[in-house]
Amino acid sequence: MAIYIDPPLWPAHGTHFSHLVSDTSREELHAFAAAQGIPERAFDGDHYDVPERRVEELVAAGAVPVEARMLVRKLIASGLRIPARQRNKALKVPLQLRWEAIMPGHDALFLELLDRWAEPHRRYHGCTHLLSVLESLDLLTEPADPPRTVLLAAWFHDAVYQGIPGQDEEESARLAEDRLHAAGLPPGDVAEVTRLVRLTSHHRPDEGDGDGALLCDADLSVLGGDPDEYARYLSAVRQDYAHVGDADFAAGRAAVVRRLLDLTPLFHTGRAKELWQDAAHRNLLGELA
Repeated sequence: MAIYIDPPLWPAHGTHFSHLVSDTSREELHAFAAAQGIPERAFDGDHYDVPERRVEELVAAGAVPVEARMLVRKLIASGLRIPARQRNKALKVPLQLRWEAIMPGHDALFLELLDRWAEPHRRYHGCTHLLSVLESLDLLTEPADPPRTVLLAAWFHDAVYQGIPGQDEEESARLAEDRLHAAGLPPGDVAEVTRLVRLTSHHRPDEGDGDGALLCDADLSVLGGDPDEYARYLSAVRQDYAHVGDADFAAGRAAVVRRLLDLTPLFHTGRAKELWQDAAHRNLLGELA
């Protein structure tokens, strides 16, 4: 039971802001905020935004300082995190911080990838999906950090998206190969990233492929959401394929659902099975019915 605060990294209104969260309940968070005179308007679903000038004061009052990524992990583990796909705010800053942790000094590549993920024709396969996959990788590898090659594969796995299964993954892998070679990544790491990107076309990692299992499980974590989350996911997927007629979409989607149900196992890591497998099977069977 604790209140946590991350460093003031988030620029806005001429200053930088920290996030204040509880790992126990929103009631505990609201009580702490009220006692410290933090206004209700500073609450944003699962955290309070607090200006840099108040950080030391809040730590003195009992807030535990942690790194930004650790704060997110604690929030996810508590079950209080609002999933990225439910957020409407621009995601540039949180994505940029994550990118700089693995590829510092490559701002141009970050901006290219951000532009690709933010393309207007995307609804599900957009920035919220990218952040959700990255957060799921955090959850699956807690307390360690996900491998760098897995994180890079997450960044590139839908970097090219035209709604053409197989072709999208292949073109994304080729993009990763070109850009990461140019960025000076070791050839072995580039080959591993491209292998992982291609793996997301079928989500069938070989036995013993731990990194492939991590990426596939994180990519499919949306299937294990609660009914409302799953309904939002289905709505977004339908918008991704707005150019396809209802009958053709229904037939194609049914084939996708059957393929997912045929995956044995659907999730590969023990943590993912614990978190998402039962709900995912219920959601998929309900959709097919």
